Amino acid sequence: MRHVIALDVGGTGMKAALVAADGTLLHEDRRPTGRERGPDAVVTAILDFAADLRAHGIREYGEAAAAAGVAVPGIVDDVNGIAAYAANLGWKDVPLRALLSERLGGVPVALGHDVRTGGLAEGRIGAGRGTDRFLFLALGTGIAGAIGIEGRIEAGAHGCAGELGHVVVRPGGPECGCGQHGCMEVLASAAAVSRAWAAACGDPSADAADCARAVEAGDPRAIEVWRDALDALAAGLVTGITLLDPRLLIIGGGLAEAGDTLFGPLRAAVEARVTFQKLPLIVPAALGDTAGCLGAGLLAWDLLSVEVSA
Repeated sequence: MRHVIALDVGGTGMKAALVAADGTLLHEDRRPTGRERGPDAVVTAILDFAADLRAHGIREYGEAAAAAGVAVPGIVDDVNGIAAYAANLGWKDVPLRALLSERLGGVPVALGHDVRTGGLAEGRIGAGRGTDRFLFLALGTGIAGAIGIEGRIEAGAHGCAGELGHVVVRPGGPECGCGQHGCMEVLASAAAVSRAWAAACGDPSADAADCARAVEAGDPRAIEVWRDALDALAAGLVTGITLLDPRLLIIGGGLAEAGDTLFGPLRAAVEARVTFQKLPLIVPAALGDTAGCLGAGLLAWDLLSVEVSA
């Protein structure tokens, strides 16, 4: 059976699959990145994982994978196949596409940014299916986005399109890891809510999920933390709406797991801020933590489609 390899590399773990042409996940697996051993060890782990997936495909389906797609965090030069920088993995300018292609016997390999790749999957087969223009936002440790236009994801001239988390929504606010002050990411990410709630409740182990539960229970301290984060998030989203005019806003990541505790007040906060802009639908992501892996599979099949058309 013809198939491709899909790899989604995170900060601590990797998700992988062998994917058929119709999107069926033929085989799934997970492994740690081994980042505690350094960036070279992470690259080795990725290459070994891909090689094992190739071997599995040969054993089970009688042929090697026809292509591979890999999604990685950080700054990605997907045109040249370079994993340019990832703070949480410690690497810089890794020629990952070439390394993987060599390890996999010369098959074509696509390299993509993790959130943009997840956005591709959400747009084609998830919450945005059939929508011509959407904005996908992942609210996790940080905040990153993907701009979907006519079935593709816009990377931008320098591979940085969609970084809405670094829109300044409160000038002079807390310092962000990017060096600016008052970015949406430092105020409204799951990590930001965790920090604020831990400080408010006095429990250093408390996180964003705990805050959401306290909001549901009516805790006024939690309500204040939640409202402050949603105000910053709404401000950033209205900037995105103004620039991109999407029909759909898809919200994923850990914070989206709060469900209606997030989406109800968020929709109201965005609606209160728009003036001339058209209010898009605001919906939860549909694919959960499989989005990156499914998107990597789509990148691989897209490569093969280009080869056939050429």
